[in-house]
Amino acid sequence: MANTKSAKKAARQTVRRTEVNKGRRTRLRSSVRKVEEAIASGNKDAAAAALKEAEPVIARSAQKGTVHRKTASRKVSRLTKRVSAMGAR
Repeated sequence: MANTKSAKKAARQTVRRTEVNKGRRTRLRSSVRKVEEAIASGNKDAAAAALKEAEPVIARSAQKGTVHRKTASRKVSRLTKRVSAMGAR
């Protein structure tokens, strides 16, 4: 347990930050899931629209530090690649 005043404040901040990050991470996963579901359905237009909505969410979560920037970049890249490949089929 925190003893000093600064340690107690840091503990409070951690709790608050954890809640915020949970929400951001949930939003990130939901947006990725929507793109994957659209890809699975085989509808390229829906997949492209879902990707367009997911991209800023992923970028924002990286900017805020919820996920690493390279992780976010990799997610966007892989989803884009999968959506693009739908037209080739």
